[in-house]
Amino acid sequence: MYFIDTHTHLYAEEFAGDIITVVQRAIENGVNKLMLPDIDSTTRNEMLNLSDKFPDVCLPMLGLHPTSVKENFKAELNLLNEEIGKNKYYGIGETGIDLYWDKTYYREQIESFTFQIEMALKYKLPIVIHSRKSLNEILSILKPYKNSGLSGIFHCFPGNLQEAEKVIEMGFFLGIGGVVTYKKASMAEVVKHFGLEHIVLETDSPYLSPAPYRGKRNESSFIRIISEFIAELLNTTIEKVADTTTVNARKIFRF
Repeated sequence: MYFIDTHTHLYAEEFAGDIITVVQRAIENGVNKLMLPDIDSTTRNEMLNLSDKFPDVCLPMLGLHPTSVKENFKAELNLLNEEIGKNKYYGIGETGIDLYWDKTYYREQIESFTFQIEMALKYKLPIVIHSRKSLNEILSILKPYKNSGLSGIFHCFPGNLQEAEKVIEMGFFLGIGGVVTYKKASMAEVVKHFGLEHIVLETDSPYLSPAPYRGKRNESSFIRIISEFIAELLNTTIEKVADTTTVNARKIFRF
C-alpha cells in the first residue's frame, strides 16, 4: 500500500530528537510522500533542511500561516516572492484565515490569503487552506475564483455536509486527519456521506493525533490508523482507501 500524508509539520521542534526515526517509521508504514506545509520565515529553513535530507519523501510547500500574520506580514509576503524561484515547491500554504485564537489581524489575514491565492494561480500550484472558525469567510473570498483553475485542499476540514458540498463544487478536496476518529466528529459524517472521491489523508503532525493517541505527539505513520478507521466507516478495505486517496493527492500536487 502507498499512502501520502498531505499535511505534516515534521520539521517542528517536537521532532528534533528523533526525526530520522519518525520519517523511517512513516515509510515502513507505507507513507512514502510527506507534504510539508510552510508556516513562515522563522521555520522555513528547518522545513527545507528536512526536505534536503529526504528529497524523494519530504516535499515542501511555500506560504504564510494565518496565525503568523502580524505587523510585519507584508515583509513576510515579499519573502514568498523572493523564495518561490529558489527551491522546488509543490504548493502554496499553509494559508487561509484563523479566527479561533485572535481576530486582531483579520483584515491583514484576508490580504495575506488573497495574495497567496494569486500566487497559486500565477505559478499554477495547488493551495492548502487553513479555515479554523473562518469557513464561511473563506468561501466568500474564494467565490470570485470559481472556474479560475484554483484548486487544492481544505486542511482539517471543519465543516458540515452543506459546507463540504460548496467546497467540492469549487474543485477542492477535503483534508481528513485524526479528528475523523474522535467521538461525534462531524468530519466522520462528511466522509461517510461523500466517500473517498473527494478526500485526501493528512496528520497535521505533531498535532491532532488519532484515537487512541489523542493528546500525544502525532506523526505521519499514523496515517495507517486514520485509513483503517475510514475503511471501517465506509465498509471498504484499507487498500481501497490508500489507492483512492493517493490518486487524489497525486492529482492535486501533480506528481
